[in-house]
Amino acid sequence: MASGKTYRVSAIVLDKVKLKECDLILTLLASDGRQLQAVAKGARKPGGRLAARCELFCTVDLLIARGRSLDIVSQAELLEAPLGAGPDYARLMAASAVAEVAKRCSFEDAEDRYIFPITQRALELLGSPQLDEVHLDLLLAAYVFKLLSHIGYRPDFSACVSCGDPALSYFSPLAGGLLCASCAASIPAAEPVDAAAVNWLRSLVALRFDELAKVDIDTSTASMLLSFAHLWAATHLDCRLRALEFALGR
Repeated sequence: MASGKTYRVSAIVLDKVKLKECDLILTLLASDGRQLQAVAKGARKPGGRLAARCELFCTVDLLIARGRSLDIVSQAELLEAPLGAGPDYARLMAASAVAEVAKRCSFEDAEDRYIFPITQRALELLGSPQLDEVHLDLLLAAYVFKLLSHIGYRPDFSACVSCGDPALSYFSPLAGGLLCASCAASIPAAEPVDAAAVNWLRSLVALRFDELAKVDIDTSTASMLLSFAHLWAATHLDCRLRALEFALGR
């Protein structure tokens, strides 16, 4: 982090919390992967200079002044608004889930150059008007599995995690991936999967977002994959992910 009284950073706005009558506390994902918090004074005032420049999911260029407890946003320039001016409910829910998972997977003073670009690209694609709700679910599921794989929670989809049997028929976050029928009998809440679902789970990790955005997939399969992604994240991050729950139930 740069020294001095102020520093400049490009970041994605992950969360906003009200402070006093007209201020906001912003949770930010910096371009180097660090999570930051800063106060945007007057950001809740209609017509305020920061009001339209620090919206959720936007990429912003910030000049931040160091404070005693929380840093303060001095200047803000909007670089990218991936959802546009009037996003629909489905896109808002998907983007909220991305921001929620990114917030759980990034940390103060812990640089990680992978998190920012994958989050930025996911938001860009989720905001595309060409992307239907089925592919919103698919890309959101892929984001969850890719990001958690990166931070150390990579599922094993190659063979049974317990015995190595290639005949796979169950998915279990507790076990760490896919299981054969014999091993799944001793694992609580293992979810049954067929061969097609196994291939889709592998694709979520192996394929790029842009490739997944073009594949043919039905609504029920995409919903199933998103539910598996939610189970995986909730289990390994050990928290309730409300935005993902809303995305599943919309």
